Amino acid sequence: MPRELINPPGLPVPPRYSQVVVATGSRQVFVAGQLPIDDGGSLVGAGDLAAQTEQTLRNVATALAAADATFADVVRLGIYIAGFDETSIGRYAAGLARAADIVRAPDGPPSATLVGVTALALPGQLIEIEATAVLP
Repeated sequence: MPRELINPPGLPVPPRYSQVVVATGSRQVFVAGQLPIDDGGSLVGAGDLAAQTEQTLRNVATALAAADATFADVVRLGIYIAGFDETSIGRYAAGLARAADIVRAPDGPPSATLVGVTALALPGQLIEIEATAVLP
């Protein structure tokens, strides 16, 4: 999937996302917010944002695969973290590293927005991630 990642002069170059992504293609894939649950519907990693991040990213990858897409096709992520505080980014990054085998795109990361929220859908849920991908 052709995508151009841009970090324009005047903006910082972030390590985990790109400031701008220009995508070309004819098929868009919108993945609903994925939760840190296993295939039986049970919450994974109670109280552990890194474990929940890893599971949630793996669930996003499963959803993408259903549309014949991968993280290399993703142009945007929406990330919601419950109870966000000064330790959240580090714990999120640890989970991202644990799922590196599926999330690393050869040309770099997609654009992303991370939002701290009070609560999410399930009791104990700390993260939810949605994705948009563009396919040729």
